Amino acid sequence: MTYFKRTTLASLLVLIWLVHPACSQESRSADTKTADTKTENGYKTHLDILYRDGDELTEYARSRCRLDVYHPTDGKPFSTVVWFHGGGLKGGNKSVPKELMDKKIAVVAVNYRLHPKVTSPVYIEDAAAAVAWTFKNIERFGGSPDRVFVSGHSAGGYLTSMVGLDKRWLAAHEIDANDIAGLIPYSGHTITHFTVRDERGISGKQPIVDDLAPLFHVRKDAPPLLLITGDREQELLGRYEENAYLWRMMQVIGHPDTKIFELDGYNHGGMAKPAHPLLLRFIRETKN
Repeated sequence: MTYFKRTTLASLLVLIWLVHPACSQESRSADTKTADTKTENGYKTHLDILYRDGDELTEYARSRCRLDVYHPTDGKPFSTVVWFHGGGLKGGNKSVPKELMDKKIAVVAVNYRLHPKVTSPVYIEDAAAAVAWTFKNIERFGGSPDRVFVSGHSAGGYLTSMVGLDKRWLAAHEIDANDIAGLIPYSGHTITHFTVRDERGISGKQPIVDDLAPLFHVRKDAPPLLLITGDREQELLGRYEENAYLWRMMQVIGHPDTKIFELDGYNHGGMAKPAHPLLLRFIRETKN
């Protein structure tokens, strides 16, 4: 009888041990205030933080509306870059660019929902929610809400410009887009994005400038703006020229701090790596 009781108890303990990790993981995923963390070389990374909340969130939103926070741990104030990945608004995943690591800044790498599971303007709304989350939470990691920059490559560049130039998206979170310290879109559409046009049945070669185009929202009081593209002869169709037109219109309207760089010899996919040093210099030179 004693042997039976001990065997049963041991079996129960094994069963609990097997089930426990899965339960713990589910709890972590559902909790917006906790995250897996790792520390390396004086920097800490907090993984998969849910930046949206509310009972109405779908399972897809809960899986995609997450971000990682990579930041220094030396106790000194730091600037933060909110980084949006590329992928045509149809693919891609968050990651911290290697060239932005160990640079005494924080990087908030963001996932957002993707076409065709969602359509415009959901991915813009997600981008704004992630930027707003950063403004409201970066102090607890040691950063300053006065030094939040926004950047991204390709589709991420488009989201950068939309969130920073069209004030309505951040206003929905009670954040003034003018509080962004600087915008650094890499090779992003400045006309209406080709995925948005595809959703509407419009040809990829038909340029559209409507309220989902950064160009539609040129304004004198926007944050400092650094536009970076690859070589105009190697870029995606018209991508340099779009950005050059945005640069020109910001000059015409009287914006005091818009710059543009064309990276000779680099195509659309290859231009991000050489663009990172320009971003870092822009951060150093941009004053509050």
